[in-house]
Amino acid sequence: MSDTEERFAMRRQVEDDRIVVHVRGEIDMMVADDLHAELLDAVKQSPRTDVDFTELTFLDSTGIRTFIDARSAAQALGHHLYVVNATGMVLRVLEVTGVMSLLTVPEQPDPGSR
Repeated sequence: MSDTEERFAMRRQVEDDRIVVHVRGEIDMMVADDLHAELLDAVKQSPRTDVDFTELTFLDSTGIRTFIDARSAAQALGHHLYVVNATGMVLRVLEVTGVMSLLTVPEQPDPGSR
């Protein structure tokens, strides 16, 4: 197993209404191209793609660019790309850069409230 494979992995899960791409480890320039290809394929195949950051420990600027590009590709198709379960340092990077607000699932109004 290569160093890159030990530091990063992704797995696709197809659900009824979306594709979930689970990412694990570190997203940097070494894996950005592979991730970009995976995300573009997912957004083409499904009207909604969620990228699960539960096991993500590091995200650099090339990773951020990858998500912005994938979001733009999804929007061009009338589809959506969201990041879910970001925590810790990764969440902080997304918030400081302003990217989290672009990739957050919009809150649905509570049908019982008026």
